[in-house]
Amino acid sequence: MKEKLELLKLLADETRLEILNILLKEDSYVEKIACELSLTPATICYHLKKMESAGVVNCTRSQFYIIYSLNRDIFEKPLYELIKKDDPIIDTEEKYKKEVISNFFKYGKLTQLPTQRKKREIVLEEIAKQLEKGRKYGEKEVNDIIHRFHEDHCTIRREMIACGIMAREKEIYWLI
Repeated sequence: MKEKLELLKLLADETRLEILNILLKEDSYVEKIACELSLTPATICYHLKKMESAGVVNCTRSQFYIIYSLNRDIFEKPLYELIKKDDPIIDTEEKYKKEVISNFFKYGKLTQLPTQRKKREIVLEEIAKQLEKGRKYGEKEVNDIIHRFHEDHCTIRREMIACGIMAREKEIYWLI
């Protein structure tokens, strides 16, 4: 993030923007840029060194001159890539789910069934992780699995069906 901030600060300078506009047209050298902008070569050199250290421009030696060129890769990126954080984005949905699970499960047991629908679905999905997708279960088997988390396996089983997590036909259950 610090590098991106430095880049944005670097671009917030009128002289540097004018230099960049010259380099957009063609690669150039210090004296020529200084002449075009009516500035001293020392001033241009100062700005180009800052821009080079930020990776905005590249330089190559050509006989008597150092030729500066624009690093076009930086400017071809969308602005959002310049301003977004490099930190791994914390999935807020996943963070919320973990928080709900930690609030309603103690020592692996469901303390209570949440009344709020979204939280209830998260809790039921957590219990459903114990079931294999594509496998059919008998009612007793489902009850035993649910009973590991909560005593009221009937309510939990019914809620899992109502939320569309599990399906039932006669006494056979499976994950959807």
